[in-house]
Amino acid sequence: MVKFVKKYIKLLAFYPEDVVVETANETDNFTEIVIYANKVDTGRIIGKNGNMIKAIKTLISGCKAKVNKNYKISVHINER
Repeated sequence: MVKFVKKYIKLLAFYPEDVVVETANETDNFTEIVIYANKVDTGRIIGKNGNMIKAIKTLISGCKAKVNKNYKISVHINER
């Protein structure tokens, strides 16, 4: 799942080399996916009215049903 999110986000980003996707708080039935991106790209990833991140969450919810695991996605500015 993380590989898919990383590949998709890199396609959206103006600066794909700045994109970092990590997992945090991973348990048997929950995973938090944290996306770090350039300041310019965070708005593009979230989208107007949050539509882009909602679409990504919808895709992940389809996988949630298949593997019986909950996912949370958050987007942060890459300070590196």
